[in-house]
Amino acid sequence: MPTMRYVILHGPDGLEYVEMPATHAYQLSALMLRLHKEIGKLTADNVPQLPRICAECSDLELLDPSASIVSGLDFMTKLEREFAAIREHSYPLVSLLTEIRALLAQLEQWYEEESQA
Repeated sequence: MPTMRYVILHGPDGLEYVEMPATHAYQLSALMLRLHKEIGKLTADNVPQLPRICAECSDLELLDPSASIVSGLDFMTKLEREFAAIREHSYPLVSLLTEIRALLAQLEQWYEEESQA
């Protein structure tokens, strides 16, 4: 069983718990910090509301029955769709999308390798 980490995010709908391979969790944390730094520069009218990163941890036991863990692959796929839909003309959005897509591709490869192991 691979080692997983959990990235805890706080968004408009409350807390999100994203399960990431331990080897990639720091990348999600760094990406979210960068996106928050840059999102204020976007001028489009359809910029998504990003959750803020709260914490990273190795173990997570959810006690709230309504809470659930989201796979890193699902989270990154949703994030990529949201950013790909932004109609931005003033800010070079392609650099942010490139970073998102790079991590998404790494996760897709990781999950594929894990499913074959």
